[in-house]
Amino acid sequence: MKKIGLFGGTFDPPHIGHIKLAETVKQSLSLDEVWYIPTYEPPHKRNAIASPQERLDMLNLLLNDQSKLQLLDIEYQLKGKSYTFNTVSHLKEKYPEIEFYFIIGGDMVDYLPKWYKINELKKLIQFVGVTRKEYEQVEDGDVIMVSMDEIPVSSTLIREQIRRGEHPDGLTEKVLQYIKEHRLYED
Repeated sequence: MKKIGLFGGTFDPPHIGHIKLAETVKQSLSLDEVWYIPTYEPPHKRNAIASPQERLDMLNLLLNDQSKLQLLDIEYQLKGKSYTFNTVSHLKEKYPEIEFYFIIGGDMVDYLPKWYKINELKKLIQFVGVTRKEYEQVEDGDVIMVSMDEIPVSSTLIREQIRRGEHPDGLTEKVLQYIKEHRLYED
C-alpha cells in the first residue's frame, strides 16, 4: 500500500522550512511522497495576505524541482473554507488504496480537539506532529511525533522582513523573484 503524507497550510509565502519539514517526515516514516495542499480559504485565520492564486503560484515555484514533493490543488477545486475533514474525505474516496498521513506542526497538536469533525477525521487518517524546540513535550496518543532540527525561518518573519525592506531569509530565488514582481507583503 502506498504511503502519502499530506501537508496542508496557507503557505503565505512558502519557504525552505516547508521543504525541510516534508523531507524530514517523508524520511522518518518511509513515505512514498508528500503532497502539499495549499488552503484556499483558511477557516482558522483571517484571510491570507497573498491571494489564493499567488500562493498557489509560489508553491509551484518552490516545488518545481522536487520529484517526491507534489502540489495538490484539491482545496482550490472545492473552493470555500478549507476544512481538513472535507479534503481528506474526498481524497479517501478518490484514492482508497492509499494510506494517508496528515502532517502538522507540533504547535497544532494541542488544537486538534477543536478541529472540525476531529473524531471522524482521526478514523480516516493518521496525524503526524513535527516537534519544534518549544513543543517537544507534546503528547497525543493519536499522533505520531517526528523530531526535526530547528529552522529559523517562518512565513511571518519573511513577511515582516519584506515589509521592513530587508532581504528575507528562507526563500528560494524563484519565490523571491515572484514576490518582488508582484510586490507582495510590502507596506
